[in-house]
Amino acid sequence: MDIADIATREFVEVDAGKRLGKVRSIFERENPKGIIVTDDGEYAGVITQKQLVQSHVEDNAKAGAMTSSAPKVGRRDDVREVARVLVEGGTKIAPVFEGDSLWGIVTEDDILEAVLENLDALTVDQIYTDNVVTVAEDTNVGQVINHLREHGISRLPVLDDADALTGMVTRHDVVDVVVRDMNKATTGDRAGEIQRILDIPVYDVMSSPVETVTLDASVRDAVARMLENDFAGLVVTPEDDDIHVEGIVTKTDVLRALTFTEEDHMDVQITNINLLDTISRDDLRSDIGAVADKYQAMQVQHAHVRFHEHKEKLRGTPLIQCQIRLRTNKGQAAGSGEGYGAEMAFNVALDKLERNVLELKGVQADEEYRGQVLRKLGEL
Repeated sequence: MDIADIATREFVEVDAGKRLGKVRSIFERENPKGIIVTDDGEYAGVITQKQLVQSHVEDNAKAGAMTSSAPKVGRRDDVREVARVLVEGGTKIAPVFEGDSLWGIVTEDDILEAVLENLDALTVDQIYTDNVVTVAEDTNVGQVINHLREHGISRLPVLDDADALTGMVTRHDVVDVVVRDMNKATTGDRAGEIQRILDIPVYDVMSSPVETVTLDASVRDAVARMLENDFAGLVVTPEDDDIHVEGIVTKTDVLRALTFTEEDHMDVQITNINLLDTISRDDLRSDIGAVADKYQAMQVQHAHVRFHEHKEKLRGTPLIQCQIRLRTNKGQAAGSGEGYGAEMAFNVALDKLERNVLELKGVQADEEYRGQVLRKLGEL
């Protein structure tokens, strides 16, 4: 299947010279997945809501100051490859070209709607993320923003003192109450107002109740609910228990699942692939495969590597955070680390992953040994 009938010519477009304040008002009013930026009529890049949360650029700045490149796709490109492009580019929108001309856009929602009927074959437990960042009800908005930036995520489940799920705060929730005010004057009378905004407890801005889904639910049902309610993700909870968090499943998780292959070599998904410097995809696949081979009974079904760039630099090389996650027939294994440059960050994360895999191997071996002992005792 290609995206010829999935892409759309309907999109929001602004000139690179438009004031950023006007761009923010478009997001607040229309809530698009992204805005296409043109310069003298030619495609220049995109602006996403994620960039607004991560930026302190003033309202009077031009839209071009926040424009970022988004991976270009062709009208006849395969839907699986476009899904990979969106995941690896860390974006929800991609410009669609016909030849050298901008034809339209394709969004993650466009793809998910097109493949919805085929998602019955998957269940939530096959694709969800079990390592979830959560916050307490008294966490302030400033801390929420830091969590969203640090982990490169779009939503945080909110828990009460008993670790029960009470709400959800998303990137969209904080845009209206924070972003515009943070970019206005920060001296004089307004300085105190901005500080008070950042000190607002998340309880006052979160959404409640929270939409949840169980592990055995079909991915089709989960995605249908996301699309119907314009949610980017659902909290995963145990069956008959909608207050304890097992994990989270997002539209990005589903797109990533669409890219899974049945090739002989391990499939590696890379988010923010543009940050790779002295290391390649093949290098990543080879190194992760070597770690996975330390436990032969563990079959890696999919590997996801995510890079995130910090502002700090050392002699021009940015500080990079790397997260590696393996989905295997024995469960999930993960490792994370930081370093200057993608290769150093990856190696630190890989070392942590290796220790976690070996720990998993030890746990599995202990369980097998315990089972053998019990069987022998039963034979006496």
